[in-house]
Amino acid sequence: MIKVAALTSGVNVPSTRFRVRQHIGPLREAGVCVREYIPLIDKYAPLPKSLDFLGRGGFSVGHALWKCIKAAAALPGLTGSWRSQVTWLSRGILPGVLVFEPILRRPYIFDVDDAIWCSPPFGRFAMKQIARNAQVVLAGNSYIADWFSPYAGDVRIVPTAVDTDLIRPRKASKNGTGSESYTIGWIGTSSNYASLYRIEKSLEQFLRHHQAQFLIVCDQPPKFIRLPPEKLRYVKWSPEEEVKALHQMDIGLMPLLPDEWSLGKCSFKMLQYMAAGLPVVVSPVGMNVEVLSMGDIGFPAVTHDDWYEALSCLYNDSGLAYRYGANGRLIVEKHFSRSVISTILAGIFKEFS
Repeated sequence: MIKVAALTSGVNVPSTRFRVRQHIGPLREAGVCVREYIPLIDKYAPLPKSLDFLGRGGFSVGHALWKCIKAAAALPGLTGSWRSQVTWLSRGILPGVLVFEPILRRPYIFDVDDAIWCSPPFGRFAMKQIARNAQVVLAGNSYIADWFSPYAGDVRIVPTAVDTDLIRPRKASKNGTGSESYTIGWIGTSSNYASLYRIEKSLEQFLRHHQAQFLIVCDQPPKFIRLPPEKLRYVKWSPEEEVKALHQMDIGLMPLLPDEWSLGKCSFKMLQYMAAGLPVVVSPVGMNVEVLSMGDIGFPAVTHDDWYEALSCLYNDSGLAYRYGANGRLIVEKHFSRSVISTILAGIFKEFS
């Protein structure tokens, strides 16, 4: 057995759940024993109210103290690193700063699934230093790989995997997926609401002219201005609700802003929808373009009319929607399933045995 210490970001952080934790079982079967070290405080946890008296803001005393507390909470990972043969570092110890990455036991593998160099205050400097010390950088897409290539000696593209045994298509009915009412859906974190608000006009027009509802699964409820409340259904995110929600959708949405952070996205929402056998309507940004090019799975949408027409087309043609969903499922099974990605990861770790 190869002993690997995985330093992750928090219990429910998506990069932890999907790029590390879901592979632990399959990796063990392949001869790679991974022990996950979850920080005692989620590294993305906001400044608590108890430290308000020290001031808020990126360079406040309170903010600096909170970073120190979170760094201390991650120290068990450093100990675990030195007790293992290989270190698997997920996205760095803290966002935007260099902490104790330089003294992690090597070889270490640096796993990146977002444009995390954009994180303030010193993200670009920190990511360059971490990459220079890493034996391998695992990049979630080609844009991330290209950014790290000048700083790392070995960069490999390893997509984020979907558990195709857990997320499966549901039996179709007259409206395509078996839901009681036609449902367009979005799953994500509240930090990504800006991209959803950007298409609110299109969503409002579609919902006004069609017998449909909009399902949102997120950590916090949205604050739309135009959408009629009776057409909107919010479900608080949990791992269980995530899968249930996918089985209630007829179309999956993934709008993105046209910025550097979006270019680093690894199309995971899109892949989840596809695994559930759903057609997709997505912004043609970054990796979304690559996935769209793999087959007839849905529509790219940029303008207000693009979004409205794509949703209307899939609503009116259940046969087309079914074919797109079936194609998407096959693509995920072949290229993005957990079994496929776990095998790739096992091969990489065994290089250091």
